[in-house]
Amino acid sequence: MKDTETADVELIRDYAVALTRLWRAVTEPVQILQWFGPEGVYLDDCQMDFRTTGPWSCTMRGKESGSRFKVSGQITHVSPPEGGRGSVGFTWAWHDEDDRRGPESHVSFAVEETTSGARLTLTHRDLASAEAAQDHTRGWLSTLRKMDFFLDPQASLVPTTQ
Repeated sequence: MKDTETADVELIRDYAVALTRLWRAVTEPVQILQWFGPEGVYLDDCQMDFRTTGPWSCTMRGKESGSRFKVSGQITHVSPPEGGRGSVGFTWAWHDEDDRRGPESHVSFAVEETTSGARLTLTHRDLASAEAAQDHTRGWLSTLRKMDFFLDPQASLVPTTQ
């Protein structure tokens, strides 16, 4: 989390994949469904095509609890990778049990080519509080662990010792 007036989160991951592979993973619906959402949830009724602007929504369900977690927003920009960089941005708001949207924040997935593959920078801005930023950091870190395995099925959950 950055120390700024608003509560923001920025997470960076490097992957040993081509930039186009990472771009497809963060924008194509069939691929997003493979990794999106924290561990312990499955995606139920998701409309997430980050290749074009417009509305998006996703309902997650707790695998053990069955609890419903709905989030939605607008895809505000899509800049496919040209010249080694690209990004997609969208608004984000959780829904309450009566399906009312809560405070809106902003997420972006920026991709860029690196010497060893591609980098993903996930930014979540304008969260309501430091506590909300901490909660979202935990959720995004869990989600990115799923992305790690999606892009590298040989990844290990436990660091190997020498």
